[in-house]
Amino acid sequence: MHFIKLRRIWYAVSLAVILPGLISLMVRGLNLGIDFTGGNILEIRYEQEVPVEKVREVVAAQGLEASRGIQKSGGATYLIRTRHLAQEEQDKLMAALGSLGRYQVLRNEAVGPTIGRELTQKALLALAIASVLMVIYITVRFEFKQAVAAIIALLHDALVVTGVFSLFRLEVDSAFVAAILTILGYSINDTIVIFDRIRENMLSRKKGESLEDLVNASIWQTLTRSINTVLTVVFVLVALYFLGGSTIRNFVLAILIGVISGAYSSICNASPLWVDFKLLERRSGTREARA
Repeated sequence: MHFIKLRRIWYAVSLAVILPGLISLMVRGLNLGIDFTGGNILEIRYEQEVPVEKVREVVAAQGLEASRGIQKSGGATYLIRTRHLAQEEQDKLMAALGSLGRYQVLRNEAVGPTIGRELTQKALLALAIASVLMVIYITVRFEFKQAVAAIIALLHDALVVTGVFSLFRLEVDSAFVAAILTILGYSINDTIVIFDRIRENMLSRKKGESLEDLVNASIWQTLTRSINTVLTVVFVLVALYFLGGSTIRNFVLAILIGVISGAYSSICNASPLWVDFKLLERRSGTREARA
């Protein structure tokens, strides 16, 4: 299979995956957690296990049907997220929860909307700084066109993950930001490995060998490493998703989607995009020479 000659198919696949998520983001936005919107998070542990449905009924009876989520995080421990509650409302809720049995409060935190806005700003700033530093690093080590191709591939990964979370209304919190940054780091590492092999092959390029064939050979030379690496990570993430508890499930899911998307974009988007940039540069140079 010639990855570079099939690049338009890879671009079409990427667009088909990203477009539904983009439409959902524009129409419905993200299901922001209390880290961004403000609210209360209460973690309690009962002495004896209580059905999670009973906990939901008690919370709903307090007029909190719009609770942002009640999760069982192993054993008799429950994580309850609500809108921002006044002290009186908190006291009533905790008294009502006591009707299900004796419990211990493990965590009771309130996040104000000001903190949420600050977190949003810092998250965007962190993404911007990471992108700029990666562009500088790749430009110095390779060339600017490869830096642009790599950043577009990273944008692809971020949009895939964000789009999935928007489509399925999965909660976005501070852990999601950490997941996105982890995905970007993983994906750029895979892209750099391929770019490094391309650079090595460019130094020993055979006479008459086309750029498409050289890049395709470089991808094949690193393909086994890329697949083995992503599979190793995927096996661990799948185990964590099913066995790690509900509190980290969305975080693990984001990384799982991002790791798979990152492997795809590194192989099928970053290098083919660089080839298109180089071919476009050559065509522009030819037109100028003719002029």
